[in-house]
Amino acid sequence: MAKAVQEGRDPGNNRLDPAMPRFVLSMRDQSNLTAYLKRLADDRDPGLSADSLHLGTLLPSTGALGEEGATVASVLKGSVARINEAGGIHGRQLRLTILDPGPDRASAERALNQLIEQEQVFALIAPLVPALDSQLAPRLEQAGVPLIGPLSLQGTAQVSRQIFEPLPGLREQMIALANYAAASLRVLQGPTLIAFTDEPGLRLAAEKLARYLQDNAWQKVRLQTYPLAHNELPLGSRSVFYLGSSNGFSRLAERLQTAGQVPYLFAASNQVAGDLLQIPDDFSRRVFLAYPFVPSDWTIAGRLALTQLRQHQRLGGEHAVLQVGAFSSMMLFSEGMKQAGRDASREKLVSALEGLHDFDTGLTPLISFGPGRRLGLNGAHVVTVDLSDQRFYLVAPYKPIAAMP
Repeated sequence: MAKAVQEGRDPGNNRLDPAMPRFVLSMRDQSNLTAYLKRLADDRDPGLSADSLHLGTLLPSTGALGEEGATVASVLKGSVARINEAGGIHGRQLRLTILDPGPDRASAERALNQLIEQEQVFALIAPLVPALDSQLAPRLEQAGVPLIGPLSLQGTAQVSRQIFEPLPGLREQMIALANYAAASLRVLQGPTLIAFTDEPGLRLAAEKLARYLQDNAWQKVRLQTYPLAHNELPLGSRSVFYLGSSNGFSRLAERLQTAGQVPYLFAASNQVAGDLLQIPDDFSRRVFLAYPFVPSDWTIAGRLALTQLRQHQRLGGEHAVLQVGAFSSMMLFSEGMKQAGRDASREKLVSALEGLHDFDTGLTPLISFGPGRRLGLNGAHVVTVDLSDQRFYLVAPYKPIAAMP
């Protein structure tokens, strides 16, 4: 190194480019510079070593989201194994730590702090932890930890420079449904009911949807928690938007049918897909679902990769949106780290992801981020269901919606 700095020659005694500056250094300065450069090579962000890369996530193993947590865990484990078998990323093998966030916000905060402070993970991948709500983004920013995952599928939008989401959130999916309904079903005169489970994230999403509808000429828009404390249900609605759990959707449809009401029903597929077969046939072709992706988005390579992972992890098609969300998150992380280079850092990963445009997962529409954009897909496909023969029909392909405040 001293010869390169002082004489402009490499270890083979070849002359370096004349544009390279030369410096006169004392023996002590040479020694200090060498020591500093050696230390700099080992001065990496937490979770990143010469031969390994440590990732973490929070996934419930029991409770209402236990099955979903197990599915995402299987996809992440399979993706890590797939990357490691291919040689890792820049020679580093991936390691994944999964913690259960527990039953409430306090336990979730402890689990998150354990990942950041004790496990010292480099980044978080596809966590499923709605209990943290608005607390997650500030904690990640404080620690400088990037996160890649479809957080706002369940309703809570997390706005942060550190967070990248591969799929549209619940709000974007609902607005895609509303735009289709306004253009094709002529329902603006209402009345319109927004029924939602009384949870902070879903309440906020419902309120934002109501404002969007009202700002776009929808009339007689009403919000209602569901299930109801009493046996009263607002009737006479022409359209019903539903934000909540799967079994609540079919119960709502049954109550409407019992009352002689068959309005249009709108919901996000990931929230209600498991309950569709319980909906009365009277709602055939009156149920409209938002999907982040449809089979026509899948390339041969993408389908093969997901199929092989499912076989390896003994997964079926359950919770398909969460599977693709987790799989896409790992693909984005891998691509970001490859672009960040061998001398990677959390900041370089954030910058690399920020520069991704039209990234092809093989399973979704093309994903793009940017300096002010952290949602890779800003829209959804709209699908209707023929309940009598259990067939799905695409009525409006993916189209990005206008930017929203």
